[in-house]
Amino acid sequence: MKGMSVIVKKVAQLLSGLIFMYGVYIITHGHLTPGGGFAGGALLAGSMILLVLAFGSDVMGLKKRETGSSIIENSAILVFILFATIAMLVGTRVFFHNFLPGGTLGELISAGVIPLYNIFVGMEVGAALFTIFLALVIYKEEVLK
Repeated sequence: MKGMSVIVKKVAQLLSGLIFMYGVYIITHGHLTPGGGFAGGALLAGSMILLVLAFGSDVMGLKKRETGSSIIENSAILVFILFATIAMLVGTRVFFHNFLPGGTLGELISAGVIPLYNIFVGMEVGAALFTIFLALVIYKEEVLK
């Protein structure tokens, strides 16, 4: 896949940055507003998918594996489980216990460990959706050969 025209590539560059930043906003403010890790992660993946669609798969040098996004996905799951286990060991023997102190109600750092969970869920969802997209692109290119 070679990619689209210069105009589409430039618009995709501009929009993907805005979409990515909005995804980060949704993830970090998930405990204060509707949204959170899943919705923000879907936006992160969408911004990366937009770039691949505009520039083509040749730009990324796709091979038969998608190791970069898989490593991010697995690391995010590992850290998520690690936080839950630490909470169980430190807290009152409850899995996912909120072991960090809460802040002022309504502020960004006001929910203890919940924003950290949102961040790692967002990373995992974004990487998983992007990995699925890359697998479909690689499969399509191999079928067309």
